[in-house]
Amino acid sequence: MHKKPIIDLTLPIHNAMPGVEITTAKTVEKDGWNATHLNLYSHSGTHMDAPVHFNVGTLSIDQLDPQRLISKAWVVDVTAIGPKGLITPFHLEGLSEKFIAGDSLLLHTDWSEKVGTKAYRDELPRISEELAHWMVRKKVNILGVEPPSVADVNNLDEVTNIHSILMQNDIIILEGLTNLGAISQEFVTLIALPLKVKNGDGAPARVIAMET
Repeated sequence: MHKKPIIDLTLPIHNAMPGVEITTAKTVEKDGWNATHLNLYSHSGTHMDAPVHFNVGTLSIDQLDPQRLISKAWVVDVTAIGPKGLITPFHLEGLSEKFIAGDSLLLHTDWSEKVGTKAYRDELPRISEELAHWMVRKKVNILGVEPPSVADVNNLDEVTNIHSILMQNDIIILEGLTNLGAISQEFVTLIALPLKVKNGDGAPARVIAMET
């Protein structure tokens, strides 16, 4: 039986990651099994945001419709965008006619290669306000990006504005992706499953892409 290629788009969670503390809870030698305590910032690593993250709605991460977490996703190469660059509708020009309402969007920037560096957080490529409104008009289901945010985390006005435009218009935000360069097709089946945290403002997610 032919198996569809599966590409893992998830960063591994580990102690060197900001907001993560993993400690030993049990050991085989002492307790008969191995187990750990996981102390996780809700937006650490590869994660999904919920509208309550910016108080633009009451929907928490556990209330997201699971039907939306598996979708067709277009992969757009925007690797030419430099540090702190703005991604605009111009960069998605070739997709405009093919995109159907309810499809998802993955922006390939190669930014995950900078994980662990200061630039990863402080110089990330950003979603322009113009592109955010373009995605609203196109009725994007999930927007997935490689940086830890869709906007400049050091600029509260910008990060609030972009998140609010997207979330107020029912676009799910998925941040901290990796390995998008391994996708060989222009679209995939995206499966993005966040931890089901009650009343959560966001949660780490396991994200994979399935090629046809």
